[in-house]
Amino acid sequence: MTKADEKNRRAVVLLSGGIDSATVLAMVKNRGFIPHALSVDYGQRHRQELDAADRVARSLGTVQHRVIRIDWPSAQGSALLNAVPVPKDNPEEEIGRTIPVTYVPARNTVLLSLALAWAETIDARDIFIGVNALDYSGYPDCRPDFIEAFEKTANCGTKSGVEGQRIRIHAPLIRMTKADIIRTGASLGVNYGLTLSCYDPSPDGRSCGSCDSCSLRKKGFREAGIPDPTPYACS
Repeated sequence: MTKADEKNRRAVVLLSGGIDSATVLAMVKNRGFIPHALSVDYGQRHRQELDAADRVARSLGTVQHRVIRIDWPSAQGSALLNAVPVPKDNPEEEIGRTIPVTYVPARNTVLLSLALAWAETIDARDIFIGVNALDYSGYPDCRPDFIEAFEKTANCGTKSGVEGQRIRIHAPLIRMTKADIIRTGASLGVNYGLTLSCYDPSPDGRSCGSCDSCSLRKKGFREAGIPDPTPYACS
């Protein structure tokens, strides 16, 4: 591969350590991109996801895996940033119908902005994020409209964009069910036993088994017909 080819295939992948971002990383590699993984420590209560992200990055292979530490502007209003209880045992059919208390204000806007800054620094033109708008928790920044709007912003507000080096924001899972995501990742060799989806894991890293994210994870494995390797604190 020439230096020009390598430059054209660089990609920044937002890696949370969950099912979706692990699948995206595998897809990125399968498509021939050279992945640079980015995780963000923003004070989330489920900090074990950063350990999971490290495991996934090592397992699938990246050029580098950076973890950026930021202080979120406010912990108010999100159960992922303060002591507000994480909702548990919601019926599957109710998940995603309203914006839940686990919503972190402007999270994907901030994460994509960090990814954009790094991409422009390393001269990458492609950014991948594992958002999903079907089997998801109802966050507004996981919808196609948001991704399309951010891509326009990225190309309007960067040196690369205004000089004609178009930046592309990829959300390859956005219209996939969780079952389809899991089947895709399994076909690409993702070890989902390394991932963590839980919003409220136990100190030893076991998933709670009853938050919205755990419920969607269980549903995905069940509908995919693939054994769930997750150690749950409760079934």
